[in-house]
Amino acid sequence: MRLKRKDKIFLIWLPLIVINIFVLVPILWTVVTSLKAEGDILKKPIRYIPDPVTFENYVRAWINCSFDQYFFNSMKVSLIAVTCIVIIAIMIGYALNRYRFKGKNLFMGLLLCIQFIPHAVLLIPLFNVFNKMGLIGSLTSVILVCITFQFPFNSILMRGFISGIPYSLEEAAQIDGCSRLQAVIKIVIPMLVPGIVTTAAFAFIGVWNEFLFSMMFLNDSANYTIPIGLKMMQGEYNIEYGALAAGAIIAMAVPVALFAYLQKYLVTGLGAGAVKG
Repeated sequence: MRLKRKDKIFLIWLPLIVINIFVLVPILWTVVTSLKAEGDILKKPIRYIPDPVTFENYVRAWINCSFDQYFFNSMKVSLIAVTCIVIIAIMIGYALNRYRFKGKNLFMGLLLCIQFIPHAVLLIPLFNVFNKMGLIGSLTSVILVCITFQFPFNSILMRGFISGIPYSLEEAAQIDGCSRLQAVIKIVIPMLVPGIVTTAAFAFIGVWNEFLFSMMFLNDSANYTIPIGLKMMQGEYNIEYGALAAGAIIAMAVPVALFAYLQKYLVTGLGAGAVKG
C-alpha cells in the first residue's frame, strides 16, 4: 500500500531530517571550530562562519601535538588487526557454512555470547596476562585485543556471505583437479570480495575507534593511537579547542573516506550477506 504524500513526509522524511540534524550539526560545528583562530573560538557573540579561515589548528595538531605519530600508530594497528580479523573470519565462516560437526550451533552461540561481555570486565585479567608477557606499553597488546573482540561478529557476518556462494562451483573446481584449498582460493575468495570488503570496513571502524584497552595498555606517548592522542590533548587546566577539533576531523577523515570509496562494495556485500544466513 502506497503512503499518501503527507503521511510519507511525516513518517519518513521528518524523522530522517531530525536524525541528520543530530548527526551532522556536531560534525559541522567541529569543522567550523577547527577553522577558527584559537582566540575566536570562545569569543562572543559566536561566529557561525569562521572569519578569517585558518588552517593553523591542523598544523599545530599534526606537528606540535604529535598527531602524525598517533595517526601512524592507529594506521599500523588497524591494518595488522583487520588483516588478521579478515583471515580468521574467512576460515571460521567457511567452516561454519560448509562443514557439519558436533557442537556447531553451540560454537556459534559462544561466538555471539562473546559480543555481550562488557569489555571493562576483562580489563584487569587481560592487563595481568599482557603484563606477564611483557606486552604492556606496546601496540601488540592492542592488536591482540582488537583481533580477539572483533573476529566473532565478523566470522558470523562472513558466514552469511559465504552461504551466498553455491557449493556446486567448488565441486566443479574439484572435479577439474583442484584441491579443496585451491577451490577456496581460486573460486570462493574472488567471489567473496564484496563480503571481504564489508567485513574489513566494519572491523576497521572498530579497531580505529578502540579507546578503553588502548588507554589502559599504552603507557608510552610514542605508542599512543588517535583516540588516546585526542584524550591527552585535553589538559588539566587548559584545552586547545582548535587543535582538538582539528584532530577530531583528522580522526574522522579516514573512516569517512574509506566508506565513501568502498560504498558500492558495502552495498553489494550487505545485500549478498542478507540473502542467506
